[in-house]
Amino acid sequence: MASADPFDALIDLALKSVNNAYGLPAQVEAREEWSGVGFMLGNQRMVAPMGEVAELLEVPHSTRLPGVQGWVRGVSNVRGRLLPLIDLEAFFGGALSGTRKRQRILSLDLGELYTGLLVREVFGMQHFAVDTFTTDIPEDLPTAIRPFVTGSYRSDLGEVWVIFSPFLLARDQYFSNAAVN
Repeated sequence: MASADPFDALIDLALKSVNNAYGLPAQVEAREEWSGVGFMLGNQRMVAPMGEVAELLEVPHSTRLPGVQGWVRGVSNVRGRLLPLIDLEAFFGGALSGTRKRQRILSLDLGELYTGLLVREVFGMQHFAVDTFTTDIPEDLPTAIRPFVTGSYRSDLGEVWVIFSPFLLARDQYFSNAAVN
């Protein structure tokens, strides 16, 4: 029989609540992750560090430029700024494949260097457990790309994603001098 005293009724209700409460879920330790923007370069899955890509763009209309290397696609006006477009596949001696609909621009904004890297396809944000990082680089990775690679990650599906650094590319003398000699 319930007590007539309101204070005793509250204590009784509190005890019932504690006795019938569900326990907290087990705390799972969160794994530390590294994130980047995934894209295709040749036949290799690449990932650029998040801090090195300013934004992703659909391929804008561009104007061809005379007297530049063949890997310079042209220049485009993006929100009032001139964005040089570089065909990354052609820069490394390949040919861009795939449909224009899937092609994207990885834009770099490094102060005095504002440029767009045209790639065949972008896979969006990719996340990797930091303990899957390795400095190993796939043996079949073309020699021309290797100076711009800092290692690789293995995805949960076992895929190898090579870390491509646009910052290292931006410092390259050949990349910086797009004029035909």
